[in-house]
Amino acid sequence: MPADASSLIPPALDQLRENPQVGPEEVPCLLERLAEVPDPRDPRGVRHRLTVVLALTACAVLAGATSLQAVGEWIADAPGDVLEQVGADLDPLLPRRVLPAETTVRRLLARIDGDALDRAVGRWLADRRPKATGLRGLAVDGKSLRGAAKANGRKIHLLAALEHATGLVLAQMDVGEKTNEITCFQPLLGTIADLADVVVTSDAMHTQREHAEYLLGRAAHYIVIVKGNQKKLRRQLTCLPWKDIPLQGRIRGTGHGRSEIRRIKVATVNNLFFPGARQAVQIKRRRTDRKTGKTTLKTVYAVTSLTAEQATPAQLARLVRDHWTIEALHHVRDTTFAEDASQLRTGNAPRAMATWRNLAIGALRAAGAKNIAAGLRHNARDPRRPLALLGLA
Repeated sequence: MPADASSLIPPALDQLRENPQVGPEEVPCLLERLAEVPDPRDPRGVRHRLTVVLALTACAVLAGATSLQAVGEWIADAPGDVLEQVGADLDPLLPRRVLPAETTVRRLLARIDGDALDRAVGRWLADRRPKATGLRGLAVDGKSLRGAAKANGRKIHLLAALEHATGLVLAQMDVGEKTNEITCFQPLLGTIADLADVVVTSDAMHTQREHAEYLLGRAAHYIVIVKGNQKKLRRQLTCLPWKDIPLQGRIRGTGHGRSEIRRIKVATVNNLFFPGARQAVQIKRRRTDRKTGKTTLKTVYAVTSLTAEQATPAQLARLVRDHWTIEALHHVRDTTFAEDASQLRTGNAPRAMATWRNLAIGALRAAGAKNIAAGLRHNARDPRRPLALLGLA
């Protein structure tokens, strides 16, 4: 009689943890990616394998769990076939599988290597991206976990890289207490295997010469907003003969209770005080509040390493606008998952829960979901649905 498939999972995962390299023709499943995360526990007395606890937590969040208490309740109610799929062990005394308690999940997430967990989740999501057509944008921006203050009062601040077209978070890291987003920019993108021909977008904080040189060195491109932190560069941009340059695009849009018109002009340049700059961009935004009727005008300047042959004015305007796709991610985590309201503060647990939220949102978007809240409610009605979305069914 053949052995139970679940009995073959533990040695396989142990081998993967020791040798996680996978051939280029293979696409690792989630359990294989999670096997790359080191187990922080003493192996003596461990009752639940790391991958089992992590996979069950991921499924619970994908079913709408917003707290570790809710995660524990979902695991307690999980049917036997779900536990079997993630490799939970059989109880030696009772005809059931061993369930990790909420306290087990809480202690494990508090001690987990947050960087390793983010790498594993980011790589799993990256493996499932559709093949890109045209320019591929990647937004870099940070978000603070407002409710997760540590004992010394420091709030956890996470820097993430999100793909414009798919909304998938490909990398994330904690901005340490003694540093800032600027110093974490290169280490963050260093966790992404291939940046060739990717267009990295960021806010004015990351308009740094060192960042531009790094991206050019990895065969990537950039388009960055120029504000007061680059005074000489901004002065150069404002002094360009914009009045003599014809209007090259006009985009109308509505949303968030306002209507907007964006007018774009682009000029080819070769002597700006910024590495690799090939085009200068001027965007004039005219916004009207649809409730009050108040209109505001704002002029935005940007530079890019893309040449006129590589990107049209309309494409540049879209890249600038699509950068704020990452703000949509932050909004979903705050409103749908109540991230800012969470008071979870123990160790790395707040960061780990943010990673699971990124995974849940990414898995739903990869499956074509338009409304994340509706997708979570759909998953909550059947515990097998999160397994299917995560490729574990």
